[in-house]
Amino acid sequence: SSNMENDVSFKFHQQLLLISENLVTEDVAALKFLCTDLLPLSKLGPVKSAADIFKLLMAQEYLNAQDTFLLAELLYRIKCHSLLEKVGYTKEKVQECLHEKGRVSPYRQMLYELSENITSEMLEEITFLLQNHLPRRWTTLSALDLLTLLEKQGHLTKDNVQILEDVCVTVSPDLLETIDCYKKTKGRDSSGWSFLFQPKAGPKYMALEVLVLFNLKNVLFLTLGGNMSKLNKFIEAIRFFFSFLQIMKSYKMDGPHRGFCLIINNVNFNRSQRKGSCKDAEQLERVFTWLGLDVKTYTDLKSGDIINLMETWQCVQDHKDRNCFICCVLSHGKSGAIFGTDDKLVSIRKLMSHFTATQCPQLAAKPKLFFIQACQGNSTQRPVHVDTDGPTPDLSSMQEKVSLFESIPEEADFLLGMATVDGCVSFRHIEEGTWYIQALCSKLQLLVPRGEDILSILTQVNEDVAKRVSPSGTKKQMPQPAYTLRRKFIFPIPTAPPPS
Repeated sequence: SSNMENDVSFKFHQQLLLISENLVTEDVAALKFLCTDLLPLSKLGPVKSAADIFKLLMAQEYLNAQDTFLLAELLYRIKCHSLLEKVGYTKEKVQECLHEKGRVSPYRQMLYELSENITSEMLEEITFLLQNHLPRRWTTLSALDLLTLLEKQGHLTKDNVQILEDVCVTVSPDLLETIDCYKKTKGRDSSGWSFLFQPKAGPKYMALEVLVLFNLKNVLFLTLGGNMSKLNKFIEAIRFFFSFLQIMKSYKMDGPHRGFCLIINNVNFNRSQRKGSCKDAEQLERVFTWLGLDVKTYTDLKSGDIINLMETWQCVQDHKDRNCFICCVLSHGKSGAIFGTDDKLVSIRKLMSHFTATQCPQLAAKPKLFFIQACQGNSTQRPVHVDTDGPTPDLSSMQEKVSLFESIPEEADFLLGMATVDGCVSFRHIEEGTWYIQALCSKLQLLVPRGEDILSILTQVNEDVAKRVSPSGTKKQMPQPAYTLRRKFIFPIPTAPPPS
């Protein structure tokens, strides 16, 4: 019995260590902030890693091998959903249990949601407005740092958020919605708290417009004495209003420069060649150039070269004059990672985290789109004329320990389009290219001129790829998008015809 308990404890600590290794600096800062009401500040101060926080939670009996819900809640709050399975939960299961078992206070949730929506430009303005409340020579590193300081100084408490309201009115009135929601429901029973700060579905403007216009047309026809001219003008005004709302809910894409698009095309590996990948790269270059982006293509990059490339592009100052950023990676892959041509893995999360608001402030509040064409699991069979973008290296010889989980940064404004779901292979025709990239390029050319947003386009890509089948008739593929976009992403309609 004692040996069994030791084994369970060892495996539990193994899982915690694995989770800690898959959390970046911004994740650790978010966990510290969300635990502020649960753990002493004197103990949280020296924390350097997620593992340190897990030790504190276990010491306070918030976390053990039999009860992992608090850790699941924290991972859910910071949107690291792919790590939930390591503590026995799914996103849906956490949502079901929050109502009864949630430990993060509504006040802490509200502050964290605010921090997620404060861009680097907003933070500079807020710091300027609050300079009389801040210590001299104090440098604001992040929104969470600023909120923590205001709490320490007593300017901000769960019963007094006036200082936040004052600065939000000036800097970004949209932020007041989060504060108002907290204030209006502050007096409710605690059982109603868990669902106050969950992600909200976007308004269904088209359906609302139909309902409004249908009812108004009947009522106003009688009210205006049957005057059709006045009625039609009024209806047009209503339509303009809804059109305006739709624009307000979309990312700004009307700048003189659309943005940069990087294409990493890994073809030649030590033990294999990804035939057909150049077809994908050429098609991506044509389509994204047509969409107004400045396309840069890089071929056969080793793992270190990929990281160096990301570090170079995160520092490009020209991002500030662009509307968005797009990166396409064509390579072999495993769960949550892609291979460099040296057969070493690069975590997708690490790749994307170079472009968070902290790491790349020039792209703060702007959409960052990543499209990954690579397997996310092992292949079992390769039918004639169809290769799988799976790994060929012997994993036992791998020197680096990397994440095997598909994940995106917890920050807003990211989209990750995966060619396949986690654990599965993706298919590539040796002459025509991959199913996913060819479908993506085809649907972009078809649906961008119709004004469709990117998520609607990716849904059509899913349908297109899902209909395909390998020559053997035994293998299929399903792409998977994941995103933290806050608005609709709609490419402006190009004046030139589609390239193909």
